[in-house]
Order: sequence, then C-alpha cells, then structure tokens
Amino acid sequence: MKSLKFLAFGLLITAFFSCQQELLEEQTIYSNDFTTGNLEEFITQRGIDFYNGDSVLGFFNNEGFSVKLRNLPSHNMVRVTIDLYLHDSWDGNSQDPGGPDIWRMFLDEQEVLNTTFSNSPCESAYCLYQSYPENYVRQFVPKTGAVRGNLPGRCQYAGIPNWTSHYRISKLISHNNSTLTISCLDELVQWNAEDQRCDESWSVNKIEVSVLNIR
Repeated sequence: MKSLKFLAFGLLITAFFSCQQELLEEQTIYSNDFTTGNLEEFITQRGIDFYNGDSVLGFFNNEGFSVKLRNLPSHNMVRVTIDLYLHDSWDGNSQDPGGPDIWRMFLDEQEVLNTTFSNSPCESAYCLYQSYPENYVRQFVPKTGAVRGNLPGRCQYAGIPNWTSHYRISKLISHNNSTLTISCLDELVQWNAEDQRCDESWSVNKIEVSVLNIR
C-alpha cells in the first residue's frame, strides 16, 4: 500500500514540473515616457500634457487612445506595462449619477482589463468601492493596488493631496503576431458634473512593451 502511495506522489511531482514553463528570452521592444513628444503610430484626440512635473499622454474623459506597434521580433508572449494616473473624483462602482467609472484595456482584440477605480475617501459611513485589481464588479477599497494614492488632484482638486492615484498595470498574454495594437479607453458616468473633464480624467505617464519566448 505504501509503495502505491509513493508511486502516486512521484507521478504528481513529475506532472507538476513538466508543466513549468521556462523563460528563454525577454526583450523590451518599445518604451515611451512621452518626454520626447513622440506619438508616432498613436490614434488619439489628445496629445502630450504635463502633470506634477511629468510628461503625460492625456487628459482623457470618455475617450482614449490606441497605438499600433509593427515588426515585432519572433516571440510567443507579450507583456505590456502602463503607468496610469487617475485624476480627481473617480467614483468606482458607484451608480448614477456619479458612476460607475470604468476603464478598459485591450491588446489586439483581447480585452485584458475591464475595471473601475475610486479616489474616494473611505470611512465607516462612506466608501465608494472599486473593482481594480480585478474586473468589474468586484469590490475593493479605493486605491487598492496603487503605486501611490496621495498625489495631488489635477483640476477639481488641483494641488490637494490624495486626489490622484498612480497605478502600474502589467498584462502578459500569449501572442506571436508581428504587430500589436494597444487600446485604452474609459466609460465615465458624470451626470452630476458641469465640467466633466475637470471632475475626473486620466493620463498615461509611460508605456513599455516586452516580447518573450517561453517554452
């Protein structure tokens, strides 16, 4: 009986290690922090702006951008990392008239993120929850997963700490095409705001793309 148990355990260990993937190579093929003003291959109604001393792409409100990268080297996976700033009164999963405030990301035609963000104060009697780092409609306290949550607001709360949050969003997918299209957009509900872009907006501080070969 013991020998059968050891045999079963050995088979499980063998199966576990046979499923492990080996990274053969990872190469950064695109990096843009917008300091040079280069928007080649971008499709967007916005351009380079400035926030808190940094160059950013934005500021977006019920719109977004896409960028198409060409001539990617041979690979079987791709990693895209975006430094995202959420400015002013993002209301997370809150319903009309102030939400939900949804942000979406696509790699080619694959949706890799459909979530909400909240910059709301969170106290026992009042808290507007967000879905990030999961997809909508999960519930997490505001600023969960943020790199920094205490940055100053941009417009409605300009100069006031805690009204901009910085997220570093990284997605890894199977991919072997020679081109890659990255698209990001929002769906903001703001029926109670006179100046919607001042009420809440978002910008991007950096985009970095790596290709990987894994076996």
